[in-house]
Amino acid sequence: MNLVRSELLKIRTTNTWWLFGLGALVTLALAFLVNAVNAVMYLSGPQDLEGVPAEQAEQLRASANEVYQAANLFTSGQYFGLLFVLLLGIIVVTNEFYHQTATTTFLTTPHRTVVVTAKLVTSALIGAFFWLVTTVLTVPATLIFFAVKGWDAHLGDWDITRAILLNLLAYLLWGVFGVGFGVLIRSQIGATITAVVLYLVGTTAANVVFFLLQQWLEWDWIGKLAVIVPSTASSLMISGTELPGNPPQWVGAAVLIAYAVVTSTAGSLIMRRRDIA
Repeated sequence: MNLVRSELLKIRTTNTWWLFGLGALVTLALAFLVNAVNAVMYLSGPQDLEGVPAEQAEQLRASANEVYQAANLFTSGQYFGLLFVLLLGIIVVTNEFYHQTATTTFLTTPHRTVVVTAKLVTSALIGAFFWLVTTVLTVPATLIFFAVKGWDAHLGDWDITRAILLNLLAYLLWGVFGVGFGVLIRSQIGATITAVVLYLVGTTAANVVFFLLQQWLEWDWIGKLAVIVPSTASSLMISGTELPGNPPQWVGAAVLIAYAVVTSTAGSLIMRRRDIA
């Protein structure tokens, strides 16, 4: 716990955390606005689905559901929120090399696995804090919005509770990913830029590739493989209802947990063998 408190102190004494926090709040507001507009579009009345392919029409009908739209609003801001948590997880590691404190840290605590574990716990706590703040803001905002529109937000229903809790799990695990990423790329600037590009561009590119392969080979199951992309798995986890043609939420959770286990294990092994001096 002393190591964890030390890691939290390192984050608190830099400007990075509140800059990322401010960015998360701004993107949260924008995401909530977009989700609110989508909710109005889907829930205001029956949609004209004439000429729409059967599977796509089935997905649109499933989206026109109070539980599904409420879950979207309750978990607003996840996409960019996870990116900020990932970057903070990276900084928890790369700060040691950027400020040249790594040697002192490992001389003070020679057991490197313990240090890495403390960094993993710290990053997970940061993720939990981001989730808590965003949830405290989105829950009352969603309740007010749904009340004004005359809809039931279904807060307390298991589907909604599950979406919110799985959103917490996503924030925890993405903090862990950040530590693993920071171990692999010690340069703070290099790790940050690489993570942002992979997250924003790589996610879109991967989904496009899976879609094109599905259309080319005409194998429906290929499209479902997009869940192996971490950000796609995170989005799947927080859906209030299962959409036709998509894997169930637990698959997204299983994918993220597997990534977390691999990255945390790899990070510990690499840090134990790396020359720090």
